[in-house]
Amino acid sequence: MASDKKVIAQNTLFLYVRMFLIILVSLYTVRVVIQTLDIIDYGIYTAVGGIVLALSFLSQTIASASQRFFAYELGRKDYLKLKRTFSVILIVYIAIALVILLIAETLGLWFLNNKMTIPTDRLEAANWVYQFALFSFVVRILANPYNAIIIARENMKIYAYVSIVEAFLKLSIVYLLVVFSIDKLKLYAVLIFVVTCIVSAIYCFICRRKYEEAHFIFYWDKGLFKSVFSYSSWSLFGTMAGVANNQGTNLILNVFFGPILNAAYSIAFQVSTVIQQFSGNFFMAIRPPLIKSYAEKDYDYMMQLFYLSSRFSFLLLYAIILPLTLEVEFVLKLWLGSVGEYMVLFTRLILIYCLVLAISNPITIIMQAAKKVKLYHGVVDSFVLLTLPLSYLFFKFGCPPESTLIISIVILIIAHAIRIWTLTQVVTFSVKDYFLKFIFPALIVVVLSIIPALFIQSLIQHEWMQFLTVCFVSLMCIFLCAYCIMLTLQEKNYLFRMIRNKIESFLL
Repeated sequence: MASDKKVIAQNTLFLYVRMFLIILVSLYTVRVVIQTLDIIDYGIYTAVGGIVLALSFLSQTIASASQRFFAYELGRKDYLKLKRTFSVILIVYIAIALVILLIAETLGLWFLNNKMTIPTDRLEAANWVYQFALFSFVVRILANPYNAIIIARENMKIYAYVSIVEAFLKLSIVYLLVVFSIDKLKLYAVLIFVVTCIVSAIYCFICRRKYEEAHFIFYWDKGLFKSVFSYSSWSLFGTMAGVANNQGTNLILNVFFGPILNAAYSIAFQVSTVIQQFSGNFFMAIRPPLIKSYAEKDYDYMMQLFYLSSRFSFLLLYAIILPLTLEVEFVLKLWLGSVGEYMVLFTRLILIYCLVLAISNPITIIMQAAKKVKLYHGVVDSFVLLTLPLSYLFFKFGCPPESTLIISIVILIIAHAIRIWTLTQVVTFSVKDYFLKFIFPALIVVVLSIIPALFIQSLIQHEWMQFLTVCFVSLMCIFLCAYCIMLTLQEKNYLFRMIRNKIESFLL
């Protein structure tokens, strides 16, 4: 068990190295792209690309299924079944790519050219963006089984290495956008497609060279196909709910308020994407051992990982979200140079949404490991899907743009209570223990850390001094409160040993 935790820690470290590379490049490239394209073209890119991303529920569903099936077979050590599973899933991916192309080239094109709010003189460029965003998306679909194998094998350092290449390629996009004088929006769409192809090809090549199961064989198993399809069809609800909350919101904002609001929402969403990577990287590392412990029927260890992942993912995310929420206007000015209307408000609301969403991930992983997706997604995400129609209704009655994000947060909080109930139907799980071990301590940490941070912020007027002081006070308060209130004795000892070993290795 100790070695498993060491692997989790190492994989998390590799994923954070990858994340910081992506963050640094993304923050720089987004700023230059906005300045190069102008705010209208950038809003068009994010809104039109959102149509393709709205179809992503098809591939995301099967991607989640493939990760679950690969990790489960590795937990059982059935390598022949693992190889056959890979081949069957790759066939399903090809079918999904064809379905997406059919939907996108019919309904998607109709929506783009007839329903979206796009200046007439930029409609041709918008169609370019749409087609190349679609091509990029299909490439990512076909590369997903290989990525799923890497995740199931817990070899996260590959992501860190490939991200160095990806970072240089994205920086090259910025350079080419500045150098060439042709239509910047069209060029940006083409270059993003080229980078997607190169990065996906690298992942596929490495995976095929390293893992025997990543080689396609002509194999068909009707029972396995039905199992994957059944799992995926119910997982569809969960992914559709995510689409409704993210890209669906982007589309409905365009219909009611135009591309300027799309740009504001896109900036907020970019921030949330970066923030979610902090918890997402942790869960990418902990997902395989959680599923494997369920496959091995080691339920005690599974619940240890469940509480550990709940606590640490919350603390990692909250330590970033608290100072960022308080100082978001300063950060956006520092990043973009100027702050557009609704950017600050959208970003703050999306950060709150991210924090609520993150605490549901451990429950989702266990339900997927148990293959209880029919119960989980059928109940929970049927409720979450109310977000989009409610947002549309509120906009029809003249409510402001931020209404959709407030609705998302409220629905997500209620949905988490439903998630807790579904978990009790699958594993031996005490709701009382969950509240005592996680929810109540988390709320206390929030209250005891936010009050000093707000007080310090009110005392200091200088922007840089205020930002640095608020960050320092927030982190210290969160760390002290977490250590005294949230962490178990075992986790404290493990944290202490890890810090001590790092200091000793540094000094030696």
